[in-house]
Amino acid sequence: MADSTSPPARTCDVDGTCYCPLTGVIDTLSRKYAMQLISIIGAHESLRFAEIEDHLSSASTSTISKRLGEFEDAGLLSRTQYNEIPPRVEYSLTEDGDEVRTRLEPLLEWASTAE
Repeated sequence: MADSTSPPARTCDVDGTCYCPLTGVIDTLSRKYAMQLISIIGAHESLRFAEIEDHLSSASTSTISKRLGEFEDAGLLSRTQYNEIPPRVEYSLTEDGDEVRTRLEPLLEWASTAE
């Protein structure tokens, strides 16, 4: 009979390391154009939507908009709206978003040499 006072074993443990937190990260970053958007926005102080579209011309407007909203919800991106006419909205990485971008750089370097 199992000891009811001990916590249940994590099913994702491998050699004492739990990889469960990766699930959310992988779900977010594996979406279409996600890593490219993090890199593009991170390469600039801030960008307006049209500037993001210029850098990522193969992506649809709706896909870019959806990713930006997901990143904002995940705390990776901040959206600043200025009360001007015409309206101006700028996107920039949060501290967490910049850390993700920094962690992606070695992967991007590896991918460019693997071609």
